Amino acid sequence: MDSGKKPQLIHLVIALESALLLAFLLMLTPIGGRLALSERAGMVGSGEQEGVGQTEDDGGSVQDDPEEKTFIRWVDFDIPAEVLKKAFRCDVDTYLTGPHLNWIELLAYLGARYGGDFSRYREADLDAVTQRLLAGEQMADIAAGMEYYPYYLEAYTAVLGGMVGEYQIEIPGSRAPDFALPKDEKGNPVPTDENVWVTKYGLKAFSPVAKNFPYTDADDFGDSRDYGANRVHLGHDLMGQAGTPVIAVESGRVETMGWDRYGGWRLGIRSLDGRRYYDYAHLRKDYPYHRSLKEGSIVQAGDVIGYLGRTGYSDTVNTNNLEEPHLHFGIRLIFDESQKDSGHEIWIDCCELVRFLSINRAETVKEEATKEYYRVYQMKDPAIPGGAAEQRMPGRGDAMYTPA
Repeated sequence: MDSGKKPQLIHLVIALESALLLAFLLMLTPIGGRLALSERAGMVGSGEQEGVGQTEDDGGSVQDDPEEKTFIRWVDFDIPAEVLKKAFRCDVDTYLTGPHLNWIELLAYLGARYGGDFSRYREADLDAVTQRLLAGEQMADIAAGMEYYPYYLEAYTAVLGGMVGEYQIEIPGSRAPDFALPKDEKGNPVPTDENVWVTKYGLKAFSPVAKNFPYTDADDFGDSRDYGANRVHLGHDLMGQAGTPVIAVESGRVETMGWDRYGGWRLGIRSLDGRRYYDYAHLRKDYPYHRSLKEGSIVQAGDVIGYLGRTGYSDTVNTNNLEEPHLHFGIRLIFDESQKDSGHEIWIDCCELVRFLSINRAETVKEEATKEYYRVYQMKDPAIPGGAAEQRMPGRGDAMYTPA
């Protein structure tokens, strides 16, 4: 070899080794991890429609081209239900006492601390930051040196943003505090058998399965599926009895209703802030949806929206082809409309979130004449402009009745 070319070759080798080392170090960072996840996710499809129109994604939270829009491209959500509950209790318990702790900010702090890996969670870390906040420090100051805190705050707000807040709801008169009861001419509370309205602050999102209906689940996000094409499962399956009432997790607008070869009868509801798309699939044959629904309908969290079944895995509409009745429930995040129904969809593992939501399950009642279910306790969600239609069983008014 020409001796004059040896220094050039050595420099080339050194440059290549440096580039490989830099790439390796990048993958150890939270951003690098999300890049890897995004590329892996780009090889699969969406929800129960896996294998349809999916292409590789460049991942990351922003595009490299400064002239193009910047928005989050991938979210890895693995917060355990017990951590969600503890952060939630911190929020609710301080709502009226001040300083009011924001549960999403607490979770974003932990996400930034752990690089999104909650297998590293220690309760002492959450206790320490809550004590600093209760002592008067501001989260903006505490998290000022955490490079990825803004990312986790935006990402976790996209997942949880509509789930906690003020709302009005009916409760049985027998459980109502005196201030919520009707009053006599002297202003004294009068006991009543009817439901009464109270204002609450807390969890205004619901489990997707109605109260008093049994179900089982397992974390099957990412499991393989082979019907139609090799793909992965991007949702959470809840195994239950056919006909079990399916509940709207959050208030929103019905965006999709109809048949899909993978998901059977399915229903898609978009949150009112536009960030979350809730996918409910494998609904019941012949009568999948609540009769009050149509595309464009506004639903309130806790409304009955459909019925659990085993439809799907067929090009023939209204076919039962699943062995076990279950609800496929999925959550897609949308930071930009270009991510909707595209090869760049963001589906999150919602298993732990569903387990957290199980602390709030909507009670239902069955109308025997039609076999339709209705919610027992009405709700007024201030997130709905102008309110939404109540879902009362015909002819029952405000009277108390026995839940299913």
